[in-house]
Amino acid sequence: MEIVILPGPEDVAREAARRVAGVVRRRPGAVLGLATGSSPLGLYAELARQVADGALDVTGVSGFALDEYVGIPLEHPQSYASVIRRTVTEPLGLDPRRVHVPDGRAPDLAAAADAYERAIRAAGGIDLQILGIGANGHLGFNEPTSSLASRTRVKTLAPRTRADNARFFAGSEEVPLHCLTQGLGTILEARELLLVAQGEAKADAVAAAVEGPLAAICPASVLQLHPRAAMVLDEAAACRLRLADYYRHTHAHAHEPYRSRP
Repeated sequence: MEIVILPGPEDVAREAARRVAGVVRRRPGAVLGLATGSSPLGLYAELARQVADGALDVTGVSGFALDEYVGIPLEHPQSYASVIRRTVTEPLGLDPRRVHVPDGRAPDLAAAADAYERAIRAAGGIDLQILGIGANGHLGFNEPTSSLASRTRVKTLAPRTRADNARFFAGSEEVPLHCLTQGLGTILEARELLLVAQGEAKADAVAAAVEGPLAAICPASVLQLHPRAAMVLDEAAACRLRLADYYRHTHAHAHEPYRSRP
């Protein structure tokens, strides 16, 4: 796993956007996996700035959201369909027909989950999955003890997740109890994974994901299995990493030519 530690949130946003833009330039019809929450907002804003400046063309890009609340009205400002439209689709000028969100209002949620899996496969799979990390180590809405091989399905949100997300609602009692989320096995099938994290509140989860054991108690540790996974962190989010100096050293010398010993 590649670990990039940068001074602050603005640096994280610029570096993460640089990586996403690189994928889009190499593959104009790229399929992006879209995370919600506060972590990727700076990244999306930086991409929108590049699009507005004419530096990035996303007209052929498709997107698949990681998750959606169950039972929340589509027009609710905190439905992830609304959040993705407000923070990604409209600012970047993406074709709304190419941006997909799990159907948390479907009468048959299991069928909706299966249909979402089929839609991802029909699109050719995810080229780059953007991720945040929950304070309890969740990835998407895969809460601790989620199967590392799980597929898109219904999950019950942990009390800590609902408490963390209450800031987006009028109160914690308004946060839905259930969600429809891509599984960890689904996420691992993306060709590249890019996780962004800012702030000391995420530091314990980041340390567990990077340097702890591969374990369902920290779902984000599943990134250790992926051959092309990167974490872009600010100093606060990286403050619990025991090998932080090594990660800084590795990143600083990543593009130097290899030298043979004499």
